[in-house]
Amino acid sequence: MSTIFDKIINREIPATIVHEDEVSLAFNDINPVAPFHVLVIPKRPIVAVGTMTEEDEAVVGHLLRVCRLVANAAGHEHFRVASNSGAPAGQSVFHLHFHVLAGRDFSWPPG
Repeated sequence: MSTIFDKIINREIPATIVHEDEVSLAFNDINPVAPFHVLVIPKRPIVAVGTMTEEDEAVVGHLLRVCRLVANAAGHEHFRVASNSGAPAGQSVFHLHFHVLAGRDFSWPPG
């Protein structure tokens, strides 16, 4: 089943891409909750952190590095990274993605 993120990867729907490499794609969230809100996704299908396997470890590590790269490139030294795993946790697109949030203060707990 194709997700909206698969369609962005395949350029079937537009997105404002801020980073791309062989493994990942990062683009502005269409419904931002912070002044800086980018999504970082793998190009290959991984459903969620909760379903990742040992084979996914290198990809997920790369994605977290990209989270730092895109935040720093936008001038943000401090940022939050969040990922929902499963519908009860708030996941609505079942393709692993990390929200990179910055540009305002955040509180805890987040939800």
